[in-house]
Amino acid sequence: MAQVEASGPMLDAAGVPLKASLARAERRNRLKALGLVFPLLAFILITFVYPIALMVFRGVDNPTVSTILPKTAEILRAWDGNGLPGDEAFVSLAGEFAFASKERTLGKVATRLNYELAGSRSLVTKSGRKLKKLEAPTKEDLVEIDKRWSQPETWSVLKRLAEPYTFAYYLAAIDKTYDVDGTVVDQPESRQIYVALFMRTLWVSLLITGLCVLLAYPIAYLMAILPTKTSNLLMIMVLLPFWTSLLVRTSSWIVLLQTEGVLNDILVWTGIIGEDGRIQMIYNMTGTVVAMVHILLPFMVLPLFSVMKTISPTYMRAAKSLGATPARAFWTVYFPQTVPGIGAGSILVFILAIGYYITPALVGGRTGQLISNFIAYHMQQSLNWGLAAALGGILLAGVLALYWIYNRLVGIDNMKLG
Repeated sequence: MAQVEASGPMLDAAGVPLKASLARAERRNRLKALGLVFPLLAFILITFVYPIALMVFRGVDNPTVSTILPKTAEILRAWDGNGLPGDEAFVSLAGEFAFASKERTLGKVATRLNYELAGSRSLVTKSGRKLKKLEAPTKEDLVEIDKRWSQPETWSVLKRLAEPYTFAYYLAAIDKTYDVDGTVVDQPESRQIYVALFMRTLWVSLLITGLCVLLAYPIAYLMAILPTKTSNLLMIMVLLPFWTSLLVRTSSWIVLLQTEGVLNDILVWTGIIGEDGRIQMIYNMTGTVVAMVHILLPFMVLPLFSVMKTISPTYMRAAKSLGATPARAFWTVYFPQTVPGIGAGSILVFILAIGYYITPALVGGRTGQLISNFIAYHMQQSLNWGLAAALGGILLAGVLALYWIYNRLVGIDNMKLG
């Protein structure tokens, strides 16, 4: 050993120390691997990460007032918020209102202010329409147009909107708002809807996940223990609806579940219910749950089947040979080995259910809507993208937290098994 150490480090064929040569080869391999995955990484960053980051940023972005009314915004940011601002703020607002009305950009200010203070759209548009007719509008002109310009609440809201960033959207997403003094308070009871919607979405997603587990477990078990030919036939039956258009499957449930639909007709024909006792199974939460369980069932069957297929039948036979009954052998030997499949399928189904949109929109009616439907409403109809982004950001944070918890639990279980 002493002679080997004295002779110096080992060299490769080119006379380079072997350790340095191996390190260089490893760096080359890493660069090659990075080159191979770079297109996919770039695609994910552009089409997935960037839109999500933009959505989260839009939930706090507040550029409308500071962009369209820059001088007024600067004055209001320096104002202490007590009482009414100085005359300079009134004169600046009147002048910039007149200019923005001529440039046809005042509507954005009206919309943004109306999100925070109901009825402000008419206040802003009326003021801008009358002020643009004046050559040098003053404070008196502004107050004469509408007495609300002499109320501290209006200016308090404008001061908050003068900031380029705001948490107002996220507060609105949890049924909170600011009062005149800038303190966070509850929304009026008539406007407290989003927390209840989040809770409804959570409850419905858990219910759908539980029903999928109950329905998918025996199907996956049969697929795992039956001969390959029969198992493949069952697999085709599971995947056939999965290959059908989502819109077609949802429309089919409308035909089946509606009051004059197939299922109610069968119940009336068999005498189980009368003609006047037809069951309302669509355009409510029942229709949402039934349709979503059917649509998401394959996402539970496949993870369960992949786990069950790897469980050797010798375990059950060994348990029975040691005196266990079939039921005891199943619950103590077979079922614990399928828990990873239940966990993987449950997290997949739950995450899909919590953000589902099309099915609740078509079959949910008024009582079967989930939070995703209101996100779509604010993006497409009310055009309150900030609130939609805040709702989406909270939903995303909840899903990530759930996945983190699941990953921690699975990691702990794996450590225990190891």
